[in-house]
Amino acid sequence: MKVLKIVLEGISTSFRYPHFMLGEQPSFPLPPPATIYGHICSALGDWIDPEGVRFAYHFTVAGAGYDLEHIHVLSVASGKLPGGEPKVLEGNINPFKRHILLFPRLTLYINRPDWIDAFRFPRYPVILGRSQDLAAYTQVDIVELQQTDQAYFEHTLLPYRMAAQIPAGIVTLMPRWIDYHNRRKPSFERYLMLTERVTTKQMLKFGEQTTSYWSDPTAPTVDGLMLGLWFHTFVGVSDEAFSLA
Repeated sequence: MKVLKIVLEGISTSFRYPHFMLGEQPSFPLPPPATIYGHICSALGDWIDPEGVRFAYHFTVAGAGYDLEHIHVLSVASGKLPGGEPKVLEGNINPFKRHILLFPRLTLYINRPDWIDAFRFPRYPVILGRSQDLAAYTQVDIVELQQTDQAYFEHTLLPYRMAAQIPAGIVTLMPRWIDYHNRRKPSFERYLMLTERVTTKQMLKFGEQTTSYWSDPTAPTVDGLMLGLWFHTFVGVSDEAFSLA
């Protein structure tokens, strides 16, 4: 299977948890699917139909830290200004700490090799996460994936159901897709965040379960194993079998 492979590198990024407004803004250790969707749309220059688009990724950082930011918390105002004009809004400035990830490196795989020119000449500035987190593409290629029955996985997202098979990872609820044509309505999905290396030999198998895995032959091998990729969708069926890409 031919896919588009993009390598992005930056200085900092942050993937905030939804619903946190005050105090501290923690960051997911891996980019949520909704962030990937927004990034793809930014390169193409328009909101795309997510139907049929599949992606996999490998994401690492060199470290983490905290930044001090502030937000303006506004509310409807009453009363008048000194000149007699009625007030519209009033509020306060609230400082908070934001968890940031340092020197991120994203290797993104998309089942749309025809989009290669959009990533070689992106429509908007290349960012990952916040608008100030400028980044750059250091590689944009088309690669031919291979199928194998043994592979290793690391620094990636896996479907929630894999939590029963893998002796590592963190289960979390992430924004999967944001419908910008419907008042930015979000949809959420449970995923298994894998921030360490796991091989298929360590995975539990139930009954007659057999699986083949898509792998990248151009990525580094570990103990003779190629890097495994799990392709996710933004809408529709969220648990894509490796053999269906």
